[in-house]
Amino acid sequence: MRVVVFALLLFLAQWRPQLAWAAPPEFASVVPGTTLSFPRDFGAHPEFRTEWWYVTGWVETPEGKPLGFQVTFFRSRTEHDPKNPSAFAPRQLVIGHAALSDPAVGRLVHDQRSAREGFGLAWARTGNTDLKLDDWRMVRESSGNYRVTIRSSELTLELRLQPTQPVLVQGEGGYSRKGASPQHASHYYSEPHLKVSGNVGRAGSTPVAVSGSAWLDHEWSSEALQPEATGWDWIGVNLDDGGALMAFQIRSKGGGKLWAHATVRDRTGKVTRYAPGQVSFTPTARWKSPRTGAEYPVAQEVATGALRWQLTPLQQDQELDSRRSTGAVYWEGAVTVSREGKRLGRGYLEMTGYVRPMKL
Repeated sequence: MRVVVFALLLFLAQWRPQLAWAAPPEFASVVPGTTLSFPRDFGAHPEFRTEWWYVTGWVETPEGKPLGFQVTFFRSRTEHDPKNPSAFAPRQLVIGHAALSDPAVGRLVHDQRSAREGFGLAWARTGNTDLKLDDWRMVRESSGNYRVTIRSSELTLELRLQPTQPVLVQGEGGYSRKGASPQHASHYYSEPHLKVSGNVGRAGSTPVAVSGSAWLDHEWSSEALQPEATGWDWIGVNLDDGGALMAFQIRSKGGGKLWAHATVRDRTGKVTRYAPGQVSFTPTARWKSPRTGAEYPVAQEVATGALRWQLTPLQQDQELDSRRSTGAVYWEGAVTVSREGKRLGRGYLEMTGYVRPMKL
């Protein structure tokens, strides 16, 4: 084994000048006016730098116990020379996060994986949603349903997600601005109100049947965040009346708001979009992580125009440490949304950049 390692190091040393001159890839740009096309855009976009498929949801056990879950697959195009013919060349990385929020545990149960694409072990395929990371899978079937399988030493998720509503295209036809400059943007759509069925379990416990609803975000970009951005706050909410709410703000390193946007689709299908000046996130309660020391505004009031939405977390500790895969620590948690004491829906709140500035 030591001989193999020494030989590899010697090879890299000999080829170092050639590697230094390798041409970096040219990443595709997000262009306004681009029309999203399905099922093609359900699949991967390997010419862009960063992409993710994000599923978050609330489910209940047969006894009525509420649980939150998250499954995320990331695809990241590296700066490796695309002309390198080697099958071992790390052109694309595939990363997976999975988490279960259970108040009986008091913290997130989660796991993470990462691998270079190739050899039938990991992929993010084009044409339709087809993601694999060892035995973690997310596949969109011909029926339009999604099949999600996560098996690890920490948790098990075997879920079927059934669309019940049309795709919700975010921004201007799928062009979602993330800053004042047009190049800071992503292509972005959501699938709210996915009907969930299946089984979930933690390590050492027998998986139990669950049912509920979920939200799927699919986003791809090459330069989403402006240099002065430190992170974002985002919510995706399935409203009880059949409507849907998405809102986000990009925060500056000084703590102010750099950009914001929101979309509300009411129960009749009418879509209202809100400009940066109409969207705000105001903390109403904070929680300090005993592990990282980060302080998160785990309860917030979100304003979209004249509407106010109060967010209350299922539990305070929903911090996810993914430094072994993406290098980030973030808070990703199940929240209840209400107004004047009346529940309006359930969703997920994501907060990044509270430990250190977020890098995509």
